[in-house]
Amino acid sequence: MGSEPGPFLIDHYNRRLSYLRISITDRCNLRCLYCIPRKGVPKLRHEDILTYEEILRIARIAVGLGVEKIRLTGGEPLLRKGIYSFLPQLASLPGLKDVSLTTNGVYLKGNLENIKSSGIRRINVSLDTLHREKYERITGQDRFEAVWEGIETARAMGFHPIKINVVTVKGLNDDEILDFARLSLDHPYYIRFIEYMPLGMGNPVIPLTHVSTDHIKEQLKEIGSLTPVTSGRFDGPAERFRFKGAAGEIGFISPLSHHFCATCNRLRLTASGSLRPCLLSDIEEDLKGPLRDGASDMELADIFKKAADMKPPSHYLASTGSIPPSGHMSAIGG
Repeated sequence: MGSEPGPFLIDHYNRRLSYLRISITDRCNLRCLYCIPRKGVPKLRHEDILTYEEILRIARIAVGLGVEKIRLTGGEPLLRKGIYSFLPQLASLPGLKDVSLTTNGVYLKGNLENIKSSGIRRINVSLDTLHREKYERITGQDRFEAVWEGIETARAMGFHPIKINVVTVKGLNDDEILDFARLSLDHPYYIRFIEYMPLGMGNPVIPLTHVSTDHIKEQLKEIGSLTPVTSGRFDGPAERFRFKGAAGEIGFISPLSHHFCATCNRLRLTASGSLRPCLLSDIEEDLKGPLRDGASDMELADIFKKAADMKPPSHYLASTGSIPPSGHMSAIGG
């Protein structure tokens, strides 16, 4: 169990928790329909957000408990001042095997040298359409060209893998499934289709409905057959495939139709310093309070172990009678 002595975080369902997602800010420059209301959400005060020094201390403790992979998220992580001094400090933590970054890509192009020099090569870019006008409708901002230029520049600079995350929503962008998939034929991009999850929906006037992975796979038969790709050590929950002769890959993340809770190895640290064992649950343990009250590393490690003990067997979308989470995705880190 998570409370047993030992170097690893292992929960009650024998899942080893080796992956920590860290939200370094709740702020975002976009207002995606499925994430943040167009009017925005209340922002955390500066003093309520973990400092970089606090994040580094927590990360060191996590690595000491067997965490090998850390992904930085937001909000939009590239919005936070000082990130390019913080990145190399995080990436150089002894024992940490993999550091990656999820971004909406708006500020990617002008900052790729800083990201690369920090030691990060793996980036995920959220992009739900390949059309400028639709991009503005989905995000509230006319920034498609900036995002695409960032992706292309990252490829030219040798970043790999570059994963393009596509949240598929019925009637919104499901007409672009084939266009996204064809990108993988001639480009080394990993196109990942993600089922929309009903958490923190930003605009209740517009009904949002997920597109199932099975439906997407059926559509992709028009391009060709998909060959499974063996997942690597630091891969997330995506099922990986490749079209014959393709430069890139196709991935599917299916939290609704084929949930992966049984193999989930993640914890999440929110920008406000809470440790969440499940994205789709309000269960969390406060790290910031004890840390600022002078807790020792051992006491903070015990909080990690307690969070591991509280990790549920499955999320509310896969469970009967479970209570849905109340927060917005932007405040949790996705």
